[in-house]
Amino acid sequence: MKSRKSFLLRITPQLYEALETWAQQEFRSVNAQIEYVLKEALRRRGRDLPSDENPQGPGEEAPGPRGDLP
Repeated sequence: MKSRKSFLLRITPQLYEALETWAQQEFRSVNAQIEYVLKEALRRRGRDLPSDENPQGPGEEAPGPRGDLP
């Protein structure tokens, strides 16, 4: 298993509730949803992760939360 970086994130209860609702709709944990949102923000700004963290390759869309096709 790859090691993962842990850190404390302080957010408002309202933001957490919004993320929790969104995560539930996409069948993810809040942690996985936050990671997904951050990765998408990086990708959209052309700041892709190194290839070992980005199995789809540059510019390719990841499948939806349930493996849906675009």
